[in-house]
Amino acid sequence: MIVVTGATGNVGRPLTRVLARAGQQVTAVSRHAAAVPDGARHVVADLAEPVGLEPALAGAKALFLLLSGDMHAAGASPADIIGQAEACGVRRVVLLSTQGVATRPFGATRIAMRALEDVLRESGLEWAILRPGGFASNALWWAESIRAQRVVAAPFGDVGVPIIDPADIAEVAAACLLDDRHTGGVYELTGPEVITPRQQAEAIAAALGSPVRFHDLTRDEAKATMAQSMPAELAEDTLTILGSPNPAELRVSPDVQRILGRAPHPFADWAARNIAAFR
Repeated sequence: MIVVTGATGNVGRPLTRVLARAGQQVTAVSRHAAAVPDGARHVVADLAEPVGLEPALAGAKALFLLLSGDMHAAGASPADIIGQAEACGVRRVVLLSTQGVATRPFGATRIAMRALEDVLRESGLEWAILRPGGFASNALWWAESIRAQRVVAAPFGDVGVPIIDPADIAEVAAACLLDDRHTGGVYELTGPEVITPRQQAEAIAAALGSPVRFHDLTRDEAKATMAQSMPAELAEDTLTILGSPNPAELRVSPDVQRILGRAPHPFADWAARNIAAFR
């Protein structure tokens, strides 16, 4: 049995679906009651209380660990989740980390994530670490304004990074959970090309068959919006990367191709699959 945390989110949901279709027993964990893909068992649990994960972890052979935004805040103890998994007999953990651990190692949130990676490495468990860059699904932040006004409001309209489709992250995670060859691997996950927010808006417009106007936000305006759904420090870190990506953050990684045997999906594919959110 495999436990997937964050199982109702942009990575966890497709991962749960991929594992269930592969014939795996899957326990989907989320903080609130929610529908999960067919074939999965659902358990409500809060990662902030690792002891409460015991009913989900009992009998599990592997865990996909995705931390919610508040687990990145000061005072959180995500390392306790790894300890709880080990105590419950879990043998393998695949951790969703972040590219910034390598590309910008000195920010507070990335120092904390690096520490969590180190806890996992030293745990005695089998492990793999995934370090994605920006997510294509972050474009869902624009869904309401596109539906209402056909407007994308975002900062740094002409600054691009190689964002990744969460479905590709899910497939890589499934491979790491199921295939011993990926044990001990650290994988940087990006999309196939650098794409700017303005170009993302154009791709959504093409999928809609309707024009979408782009409006540049200031950094402060963007931070105020992002801080409503994540710690302010994490929002600040994210904006720094989006506004001034360094050469490592502009690099298109070969790791998706290496693991899946195919190129990662371009943003246009993600937009076409998710266009209902913008109609």
